[in-house]
Amino acid sequence: MVATAIGLLAQIETGTVLMIIAGVAIAVVAAWAALAYNGLIRGRNLVHESWSGIDVQFKRRHDLIPNLVETVKGYADFERGLLEKITNLRARASSAESLEERQQDENALTGALKQLFAVAEAYPQLRANKSFLDLQRQLAEIEDQLQSARRYYNATVRDYNTRIESVPSNLIANVFRFETAAFFEVETATERSVPQVKF
Repeated sequence: MVATAIGLLAQIETGTVLMIIAGVAIAVVAAWAALAYNGLIRGRNLVHESWSGIDVQFKRRHDLIPNLVETVKGYADFERGLLEKITNLRARASSAESLEERQQDENALTGALKQLFAVAEAYPQLRANKSFLDLQRQLAEIEDQLQSARRYYNATVRDYNTRIESVPSNLIANVFRFETAAFFEVETATERSVPQVKF
């Protein structure tokens, strides 16, 4: 049986052997390219999915802001400029077109909300208002969930960008023009902390 196999191999031409080897090599490279491409697609989809988690929390926060502004407006001498600033920042953040604009607007809104709660400390009647306290609690919960969503988003961006920039998957990323994603970062150290909610 071994002699028969050796005889068959001897009959096969050298060119045929080279063609078989080349075919196997091409199949291996094509399989690797497909796996690398699919991995990049999966990473990009995870980045989009994780951004939608942040977006949901922003929407929840935006939905609470009109109620918060209306509750605070009842106190006649409360700073009107701050309330207008919060309303304008909410509108700007809702209509931002790029991630960078959205990030800046949302960070500014976070700062304005912190300022609102700091100013509210001077109004004992406002701090005792049940609606105001409930809105504060809900905003604090949303900020906690936003922090968690940002961490998840940044982790998916890190993994995706690493895949794009690492050899050999960067070859496929360059051919198909995959671009790195931007991290979601807070701008200043004061914006890095969760708003203080005091009852």
